[in-house]
Amino acid sequence: MEIAIVVYDGFDELDAIGPYEVFQNAAQAGADCTTSLRTIDAVEVVEASHGLRIEPDGRLADIRPDLLVVPGGGWNDRGAAGAWAEAERGAIPEVVAGAHDAGVTIAGVCTGGMLLARAGVTDGRPAVTHGGALDDLRATPAEVIEARVVDDGDVLTAGGVTSGLDLAFHIVEREFGDDVAKQVRTEMEYEDHGSVSEG
Repeated sequence: MEIAIVVYDGFDELDAIGPYEVFQNAAQAGADCTTSLRTIDAVEVVEASHGLRIEPDGRLADIRPDLLVVPGGGWNDRGAAGAWAEAERGAIPEVVAGAHDAGVTIAGVCTGGMLLARAGVTDGRPAVTHGGALDDLRATPAEVIEARVVDDGDVLTAGGVTSGLDLAFHIVEREFGDDVAKQVRTEMEYEDHGSVSEG
């Protein structure tokens, strides 16, 4: 499984790096997956919401992922960088919609779910986002479910920040089995929160 996590200026660090670590540990535990951090535009450095600067692995357009993970960050403050700015710019929602139409499974972490909503992929489907953006999600055609993780098959969403870890563990268990997920939980000393709503 080819997993791509899209990053952009203002993304929340844990939204992206938490799932990245889970998926990398899953690969070390035997899961057939590769994970990379990808951008829409060709850039050398991306600065996250708390100042972390990363060098992405390349452009999303250079690969065809099986799973596209979209982190949030900066939605509620409506800043010049972050999920809100990316929603207004439109490039990420356009790419998300196109990827979903092409059969890619889409996962939104925190207010990354709002980028999925802006792309239209949560229309008429169960979804969740950060608690501070639930009213914005309710203003879309999504069916808001208050859970840490909502799994609707080819569209998954997670609530605020740390729930991205729950999302990643859920995906690992769903795609690679309970044994791999248990190995990674043990390695990371992470307790299962168990709040997954499956559509």
